[in-house]
Amino acid sequence: MPAIKPLPELLINQIAAGEVVERPASALKEILENSIDAGAGKITVQLQQGGVKQIRVADDGAGIAKDELILALTRHSTSKISTLEDLHKITSLGFRGEALASIAAVARLTLTSQQQGQAHAWEISAEGPVASQPAPAALTQGTIVDVNDLYFNIPARRKFLKSEATEFAHCDETFKRIALSQANIEFVLQHNGKVRRHLRAANMPQRIAALLGDEFKQAAALVDEESAGMRLTGMVALPAFARSSRDMQYFFVNSRFVSDKLISHALREAYRDVLHLERHPAFVLFLEIDPESVDVNVHPSKTEVRFREARALHQFIFHAINKVLASPQREQKTHTSEPAPGARPFAAYPRADSVQPARVSQPAGFYGTLFGTESHTPTTPRNPSFAAATAVSPRPATTDDEKDDYPLGFALGQLHNIYILAQNTRGLVVVDMHAAHERILYEQLKQALDRHEIAMQPLLIPAVFHASSLEVAAVEENHETLAQLGFDIAVLSPTTLTVRAVPAALKEADAVQIARDLLQEIREYGASQILTAKRNEILATMACHGAVRANRKLTLEEMNALLRDMEQTERADQCNHGRPTWFETNLAELNKLFMRGK
Repeated sequence: MPAIKPLPELLINQIAAGEVVERPASALKEILENSIDAGAGKITVQLQQGGVKQIRVADDGAGIAKDELILALTRHSTSKISTLEDLHKITSLGFRGEALASIAAVARLTLTSQQQGQAHAWEISAEGPVASQPAPAALTQGTIVDVNDLYFNIPARRKFLKSEATEFAHCDETFKRIALSQANIEFVLQHNGKVRRHLRAANMPQRIAALLGDEFKQAAALVDEESAGMRLTGMVALPAFARSSRDMQYFFVNSRFVSDKLISHALREAYRDVLHLERHPAFVLFLEIDPESVDVNVHPSKTEVRFREARALHQFIFHAINKVLASPQREQKTHTSEPAPGARPFAAYPRADSVQPARVSQPAGFYGTLFGTESHTPTTPRNPSFAAATAVSPRPATTDDEKDDYPLGFALGQLHNIYILAQNTRGLVVVDMHAAHERILYEQLKQALDRHEIAMQPLLIPAVFHASSLEVAAVEENHETLAQLGFDIAVLSPTTLTVRAVPAALKEADAVQIARDLLQEIREYGASQILTAKRNEILATMACHGAVRANRKLTLEEMNALLRDMEQTERADQCNHGRPTWFETNLAELNKLFMRGK
């Protein structure tokens, strides 16, 4: 058995480098964080060969004193904390005092700095454990960290690095994260002598647009919520901008980019009602929280954190994002509603909440039956010609100031009995009537269940169907749950069930099919889950069954009533499965299609 002995300092640093400096992007992150902690106003990054050949970071920060340069390359030497109490309330990005030492252990590093107030700049070099003595250098202000030949002394580790393009992509992503969190700092990124990014100091929305693009900006809503010592700001993309991957998800805690399961879960829950299947939301969010409430000393990479009041934070993030997605505010119009080609999200326009417009010429029966709001006998829908539809389209008298209170405009007719065509002040609106009605019903059912007021509608002729023994057992054991959901289902025999009443909002639905689906969900998940964790999924299924189907002819009055209800309904931009319910094409785009003005 070999004797126990201390490890050499170089080996210690190389082991540490395995965690801190996984690849060039990791080294870049650590150096950039030091520049920010030094109060830099401008940071310039120069990379060669994806950062493997060279990483050079120059800043105009406070600089390092001559006598502290060697300490800067010594493990566990830092100016940012000095006591255990400091560790419990970290306010800087760096604090562990091991980054530069770890980088120097696996690369050729030169550190040049002029501290504010010093007459001269000084420079030291390190290659492994040995650092040179400080020597005079030419620099007017700040610090330059020059890292060359990463992993030159660990060939086996260097083989694990990817191609130049891949390593640069990781460095670019690190650069983006840092730049997003520090909008007030000017950043420059060069690769192989070419400027890839030049970001002037700006405000937060401007910096986000510069890095994520105008498309994200136009499809996003501002967030600014505060509660119990926590503040959440930033921008979240509306569901129509959902992505196939998580490539546009940036969350910062006290300006530090983090990847946290608690936060991710809160955001997924906030989007769950409006996001399609496996799509992912896009967001840039900044959480400000008391440093004593968050532990950032979890992993050397410093991207993992722990929260003291995890549940309270989860609820705060969930409600803040849910509020923005459910009720976009008029103020958001300033950054989401600029004229843009093609479709635009409904949330970009103000809602009609302030004027509560009456349904336009509410039909005597059909639409009321559709929504469960009236008990008139359905009338036979009219099928007016396009000319007649345009001529008689009912609309209230509106002033110029009130035009935006009807952002979806007024119906012109139906297309293939699937889509509603409407005209608003900007151009043409196309509405998927099933998807739109589905969202309206879903929101009505949620509100009614929350109030314990889902009204039952007795069926004139009860629906009788053959049932399995499991379905019969589910009815016998769950009368109360079924009643809470607005259903009256009774057992006629060991193999027969009858549906005697359904939720009033779904009285036009296929009673047998929706009853079968509901009983299957109850058997699979249990009554308690149906009314808690699975309740929204069940209500979404119910709403899908009750929504008006394609190939259903609507009158103009019915179409306009649907448009008005969309304007009054939260999350009306998407159906319950995350599909868009409508889009708009403005006149400029239509004129372009027909080459008008050319």
